[in-house]
Amino acid sequence: MTTVLVVDDQFLIRAGLVGLLRAAPGIEVVGEASDGAEGVKLAAQTAPEVILMDVRMPGMNGIEATERILAEAGDPPPRILMLTTFDLDEYVYGALRAGACGFLLKDSGPERLLAAVTAVAGGDALFAPSVTRRLVEAYARQTACEQPPDLEALTARELEVLKLIARGLSNPEIAHRLYISEATVKTHLNRTMTKLDLDSRAQAVVVAYESGLVTPGG
Repeated sequence: MTTVLVVDDQFLIRAGLVGLLRAAPGIEVVGEASDGAEGVKLAAQTAPEVILMDVRMPGMNGIEATERILAEAGDPPPRILMLTTFDLDEYVYGALRAGACGFLLKDSGPERLLAAVTAVAGGDALFAPSVTRRLVEAYARQTACEQPPDLEALTARELEVLKLIARGLSNPEIAHRLYISEATVKTHLNRTMTKLDLDSRAQAVVVAYESGLVTPGG
């Protein structure tokens, strides 16, 4: 059973999301919040596996709430999926850097929403859709770190895996491309995240762009 917390300031949207999730097998809604501050409080109380987090909210927005929740979370931390009305929302990039697992457009269909919850609960990041890649490419260069991450500690294979992750490939696709097992892909990714002190696959994608390992449109 996957536990989910829904955070959105628009009542009708929040109610629709909660109703859809509660009707789905294998999902339990453990709470709903109308703003970021309430979301932080409920996340601490309910320890959900997945949080659907609106980006734009009055008071504490989704980025601030994501930072607070992940900073205060136990182990394992919740997987945070950002919700936005716009496919090119600069705030989403900030949320990815804060540790969110990806984002979903609010006009996505029910099947897409449920698949997204299942995917992030299983450890995946929502970087496969082209719209997500466009967002990362559009804002990685605009908001690059003053000191790009040092990738010298990574092996050639780890760099290769990181590059393919940043291009939106899933673990099975990377395994097929490199003729290695999915378990080996996960091992390389875990070592990369440890060496670079990263908390999520989403942050690994951002680092690949910020460091110049992958270039927008390249």
